[in-house]
Amino acid sequence: MYSFLYKDNPVFKFGEHMYVGISVGYYICLTWFNIMRPNLFDKIIGDPGFYWYLVFPGILGVMMLFRFSRSLSWVSRYPLAYYVAAGAGLAIPAIIQAYILAQMHSTFNPLWVSDLTVVELFTQKDVMKEVLVNFFTQIVIFVGVLSVLIYFFFSLEHRGAVGRISQVGIWFLMITFGASFGYTVMARISLLIGRMQFILGDWLGLKLG
Repeated sequence: MYSFLYKDNPVFKFGEHMYVGISVGYYICLTWFNIMRPNLFDKIIGDPGFYWYLVFPGILGVMMLFRFSRSLSWVSRYPLAYYVAAGAGLAIPAIIQAYILAQMHSTFNPLWVSDLTVVELFTQKDVMKEVLVNFFTQIVIFVGVLSVLIYFFFSLEHRGAVGRISQVGIWFLMITFGASFGYTVMARISLLIGRMQFILGDWLGLKLG
């Protein structure tokens, strides 16, 4: 697969087709043995009187296959619309809770989390260190969120104080994108190292290290 970095070649084409074919076959078997067979066919055949309602999702699944027919492809629109609507109805509340409400709640955490006075904190250095770390962390989060929101607020011209704050937001965005890209690269390299260790060590029996 990595031969594509040099140029397109027959070896890459062979690896690409093998990867797609094996992946499709694997997921078809996985879907049949882990989802369709135990949750649909075995239940309907085993106790049709109790699981009669499973016939309806089975019919919707069969209707999806009409997508391959030119004259009857319109039939597949109904189960697809139901699938999209049900998926959106289940996903939207969870996404709003996880990515909006929870993040907003974390943004408005108190800056000072200790009931001790300043004099008492100086006598307890461990507690003081924890309180100060939390204080500066919340300050950074607040400044980052505010500056990034101002950067994406296009109703005001980015000049003067607004422009300077939006510049801070750009720095926060660049740091975030860089950290995300670095994390992705590290994950991919770790995956590559694991596969190479499997091929060279487990498969070919070579002694590594």
